[in-house]
Amino acid sequence: MDIALASMALSQGQVQVQASVSMMKEVLGTAEERSEALQQLMSTAQVTSLQHAAQPHLGVNIDLKR
Repeated sequence: MDIALASMALSQGQVQVQASVSMMKEVLGTAEERSEALQQLMSTAQVTSLQHAAQPHLGVNIDLKR
């Protein structure tokens, strides 16, 4: 194998690795931002209002007969 050809192949492989790492860093940053936003949303949400929205018929009527 020619040394120049091997050098070009190695260089191309390094560029591909660098591009992959760069893309993964960007994806990781986006995922971290989304997880922080989701945590903030969950901490500010009222649990009772979410439960009522999911099952609005619960707690409306009370049966007092024995």
